[in-house]
Amino acid sequence: MAKLIDTHTHINCLEKITDEESILNAKANGVEKIIVPAACAKDIDIVMDLVKKYDNVFGLLGIHPEEAKDWNSSVLKKIKEYSSSEKIVGIGEIGLDYYWDKKNIDLQKEIFIEQVKLANELSLPIAVHDRDAHKDTFDILKMYNKNSKVVLHCFSGSVEFLRECLKEGWYISIGGVVTFNSAKKMKEVAQEVPLDRLMLETDAPYLTPVPYRGKENQPAYVKYVAEEIAKLRNISYEELANATTQNAEDFFRI
Repeated sequence: MAKLIDTHTHINCLEKITDEESILNAKANGVEKIIVPAACAKDIDIVMDLVKKYDNVFGLLGIHPEEAKDWNSSVLKKIKEYSSSEKIVGIGEIGLDYYWDKKNIDLQKEIFIEQVKLANELSLPIAVHDRDAHKDTFDILKMYNKNSKVVLHCFSGSVEFLRECLKEGWYISIGGVVTFNSAKKMKEVAQEVPLDRLMLETDAPYLTPVPYRGKENQPAYVKYVAEEIAKLRNISYEELANATTQNAEDFFRI
């Protein structure tokens, strides 16, 4: 069985199964490694506990744009301290979200910029959350990111926006939305993105792919994302899995 990596999954937020069950299910479905991002301040310790507990779990540390108010000097200090662990492989998920939170746009931008600079200082990759904020996300990364690799997690832009991101050398991560019948734009993106710039994710417990849409997502289900993209690109599952796994291993150095 070709091996997969779920590059973005919140197993700490699962309700129907335990984190241990999710990891066992993942392994049974060929998902060899998973990466868990922090979203809020309390997640940072939780992520550290998970990466210490499981050999095949790696972590991202950061503050999600909806939680920008959580950012303070103690969070910054803790991320710097924890980032010395080889199991912490990036800063994330960070970025902008104008869908859920239109009241704190200036604060979101300020904290995004601070965390981009932190990633540069620590020489770590950046996992970016961008929802309804494509232009500002792009502009901030282009202006402030100096040396960190970038992946746009759960990419939601158009093919045109994809091309602009690819010109910057950024990576694209696709999740369960690509399996939805209505997701015409995402299917076009999945066909267009170069295979050497593509990664896979679930964003569990959210955005569950077909055939489990409407139920709680989990890392094992990344295989359905892989199957759909392979079908759209008219390539074998093995080719898609091998390429995306290699990309994730190189990008996150895992």
